[in-house]
Amino acid sequence: MSKQQQTQFINPETPGYVGFANLPNQVHRKSVKKGFEFTLMVVGESGLGKSTLINSLFLTDLYPERIIPGAAEKIERTVQIEASTVEIEERGVKLRLTVVDTPGYGDAINCRDCFKTIISYIDEQFERYLHDESGLNRRHIVDNRVHCCFYFISPFGHGLKPLDVAFMKAIHNKVNIVPVIAKADTLTLKERERLKKRILDEIEEHNIKIYHLPDAESDEDEDFKEQTRLLKASIPFSVVGSNQLIEAKGKKVRGHLYRWGVLEVENPEHNDFLKLRTMLITHMQDLQEVTQDLHYENFRSERLKRGGRKVENEDMNKDQILLEKEAELRRMQEMIARMQAQMQLQMQGGDGDGAVHGHHV
Repeated sequence: MSKQQQTQFINPETPGYVGFANLPNQVHRKSVKKGFEFTLMVVGESGLGKSTLINSLFLTDLYPERIIPGAAEKIERTVQIEASTVEIEERGVKLRLTVVDTPGYGDAINCRDCFKTIISYIDEQFERYLHDESGLNRRHIVDNRVHCCFYFISPFGHGLKPLDVAFMKAIHNKVNIVPVIAKADTLTLKERERLKKRILDEIEEHNIKIYHLPDAESDEDEDFKEQTRLLKASIPFSVVGSNQLIEAKGKKVRGHLYRWGVLEVENPEHNDFLKLRTMLITHMQDLQEVTQDLHYENFRSERLKRGGRKVENEDMNKDQILLEKEAELRRMQEMIARMQAQMQLQMQGGDGDGAVHGHHV
């Protein structure tokens, strides 16, 4: 009897309590065990500090053996795609981070076609995910879709260049764009604010869709609401990256040492680095959801409309369709003309000789 009492199941909860309030904890445990995946693309001209910023963001070295090409090599350089994946673990939470770099972007003298390689890569990841999702084994699908694109804008101009506008318009329906002003330490605080306003005005003028942070829910705490408001007001983020540790006020910080003082990378009064990282981490789930629910669904519906046909180049596809339609229209016109001529001959033959029933053309 005592043995039966030991094996008897005992309700761990208090009476009147079902227990489904623990479901979020189950989801949390399962998510932590599975880990998270995120793909970040960085695009911008050479020399804007993209690699340094990414290494600063995730406290890792993604490019240990990178070779910087000379000026002569850049003249005819084409855009390349370099995807680096690193497993990051923090307090038991694993993140599989893939950073897609685009060396060669904006380097060549003729940059007209420099972003077609990037668009093809984004579409290929959608295509691969669609193929895996439609396959038999859907349990272990690796998500390599680009969830976010940091687009680096030069601080040395007076706003957006024509290439910036053309590129962002080409990809804004495919990926979440986060505009970033690079090397912000070359600008005064007033110059930064002026450049930010100019860029936002040009983005609105050209109807470019950038990633907009979702509004904080009404039941969120006031600190989170204030954080969201500050992050929204900081777009585009003006940032400085550095992997060097220097001493400032008796402590080690990452930053740059100048004759006039120290610029701290993680000081929100000096630049928007901390805000950019906070935005990326706190809204990582939303960036993935927008990619899934908006950009991927748009791609998927377009593919289904085309009957599953894969098209390598959208512009080439449109031109090809127009040519096919024109050729089909000409064939129809020629066929109608032949039928009209045949009917006319038949009518003439019927009037002239009843024995003649028609002519073959």
